[in-house]
Amino acid sequence: MNPVAVAASFAEEIRERAAQIEADRRIPEDLARRMAEAGLFRLLVPTRYGGLQVHPRILFETLEETSRADGSVGWCQMIGATTGMMSASLPEQYSRIIYAANPNGITTGVTAPMGRAEPVDGGLKVTGRWPFGSGCEISDWICGGCYVMENGEPRKNRFGPEMLLVFFPAGEVTIHDTWYTSGLCGTGSHDIEVTEVFVPEGRWAVLGNPARVDAPLYRFPTLGLLALGVSAVALGIAQHAIETFVALATAKVPTGSKRSLAQRDGVQKDLARAQASVKSARAYTFQAIDAAWDEAESNGKLSTDTKANLRLAASNNAWSAAVAVDLLYHSAGGSSIYKTNDLQRCFRDVHVATQHIMVAQPTFEVVGKIMLGIDPKTLL
Repeated sequence: MNPVAVAASFAEEIRERAAQIEADRRIPEDLARRMAEAGLFRLLVPTRYGGLQVHPRILFETLEETSRADGSVGWCQMIGATTGMMSASLPEQYSRIIYAANPNGITTGVTAPMGRAEPVDGGLKVTGRWPFGSGCEISDWICGGCYVMENGEPRKNRFGPEMLLVFFPAGEVTIHDTWYTSGLCGTGSHDIEVTEVFVPEGRWAVLGNPARVDAPLYRFPTLGLLALGVSAVALGIAQHAIETFVALATAKVPTGSKRSLAQRDGVQKDLARAQASVKSARAYTFQAIDAAWDEAESNGKLSTDTKANLRLAASNNAWSAAVAVDLLYHSAGGSSIYKTNDLQRCFRDVHVATQHIMVAQPTFEVVGKIMLGIDPKTLL
């Protein structure tokens, strides 16, 4: 099975339903379930648990393909797929319960440690509220980042405060209707909350620890793959904008002109610059992924420089995508502002994607510190 081709097979339906997805502020249940049955949320799940365990390039290209059809659907697929990577880090008992026992299940969650996990007999008692719970309404299991508390303070490990990614059955999670945003409206990224929920011993992954499944894919950093996923969505949105603009420029004759938009020198320049921005970012990304894969295979782990290169490629993708979309949005003129024109949604969606913490502007500072020999004091 070629996941990129599978994603492409959903594109026509996704585009036809895009306006309704945005209006409903979520992915339709039937679409999500059919995508799950096709394996599109299982790209990073180990084969031993019924997943596809794909090369990171395949992950990237598959997310791009879905996001070219609609950024919100691509985003939810990205969250589900990258959360699935945790199946390689959970104790086998829970990987089998959460993933292997339900091959069409969907897991989503929020990595940010906004929960408090109190050790109790037999496990943890967890309380927390997390914003940006993308895809929570289509999920079977939802996870949330937590600090482990000890004597009222976060417990420390070698990286600093100990962080866990704790899994909850979706029925134990309260969803707050908070997702009213400028873009990526169809992701249903509401606040999610649990209050003093008991989590049995081991139903969590320790962020920063090596995966329990040893394979090149699982030697990639969790946050690094999440950042690449976010950026793949952004580039998919930019590719959608390019396709939309080409069709518009060919057909549109601006007011007061006798020539089509496509015949204007400035328009031609903006289109070429947008294309170069997207293609150069993709080329850098694939170089970074391939170099990391080679290192993971040969050395068994990734160096700090290699992890930083992955993060830099991801952030560059997101901001290059925004540059491309901005060029086309402005070059299209007044046509861009109408809801009947996909450029306005691409414009709104890509600028929400750039705000994600994994690709936001401060990530450039982190990479710059590493290049200068300064400890960034953060997980990559």
